[in-house]
Amino acid sequence: MASDLSFVEYACEQMGAAGAITFRKMFGEYAIYCEGKVVALVCDNRLFVKPTAAGREVARSLAESPPYPGAKPYLLVGEELEDREWLSNLIRVTERELPEPKERKKKFR
Repeated sequence: MASDLSFVEYACEQMGAAGAITFRKMFGEYAIYCEGKVVALVCDNRLFVKPTAAGREVARSLAESPPYPGAKPYLLVGEELEDREWLSNLIRVTERELPEPKERKKKFR
């Protein structure tokens, strides 16, 4: 089941204080970026945040679940989505622990 664009936009709005938030549609679902790094996925209208040590400290009570079959577990955000300050903090600490994205090589034809 594909996620609704309105849910993705709402989730991005809720975490807006974390930094530059963008999203991109991928395979019918969405990847959410903070400062150019993938920090979360939206699958079936549920928000999954990449697990990091600092993120787990902030999200002590969140369950972990794979966003799609065969994926590693992510932090599953539920009603915490309503708390902008908490969610922005979770996204901010997660982004800081993730490595910089690798530069893509240009294809020559």
